[in-house]
Amino acid sequence: MTYSSSLAMGRQNAFASRNQNAVTFRSRERSLGPVSNTIMLIIMALFLGLLYLTQVTKTNAYGYKVSDLLQQQTQLQQQNQELQVESAREQSVTTIQNSAQAKALVPTAPTAVVTN
Repeated sequence: MTYSSSLAMGRQNAFASRNQNAVTFRSRERSLGPVSNTIMLIIMALFLGLLYLTQVTKTNAYGYKVSDLLQQQTQLQQQNQELQVESAREQSVTTIQNSAQAKALVPTAPTAVVTN
């Protein structure tokens, strides 16, 4: 093939001749069809559902821990209140015994016994 014939072939391709289409076809961009889109949406919804379930499960697990800690806190508060009351009772007996008024009291002895 010579230089002139290769130029002639190039000109034939540039202009439409008889029984040839004048429209050039471009390759289309590929896109997903409706079935593929539906499948992808279902997969994404399932994935989001799994993420939601894992978060809820973690939240519930932490909720159980918090509930146990709150129950332990109320038990310790009750125990603290009982110990404060007991401490106040023990301190009140010693305080009364050591007070000046208690020391000024005179001990008594029973004088007689009542019988029927």
